[in-house]
Amino acid sequence: MTWLLKKLLLGLIWVYRHMISPLKPATCRYTPTCSTYALQAVTKHGPFKGGWLALKRIGRCHPWGSSGYDPVP
Repeated sequence: MTWLLKKLLLGLIWVYRHMISPLKPATCRYTPTCSTYALQAVTKHGPFKGGWLALKRIGRCHPWGSSGYDPVP
């Protein structure tokens, strides 16, 4: 069941990176980008912890937040 959820999340990230992101201007404040971070987090930590890390990262990505290099722990 976990592998199915992992594949679903990776598929959603793929759809965002290849179909939605090209339509928007580049505005990411972090390196790696939030979608790359989410991909790495889900691949490395699985769908639950990786998904939580990705949501926390997306929550920090706003005009009043920090910026810079932020790798997956």
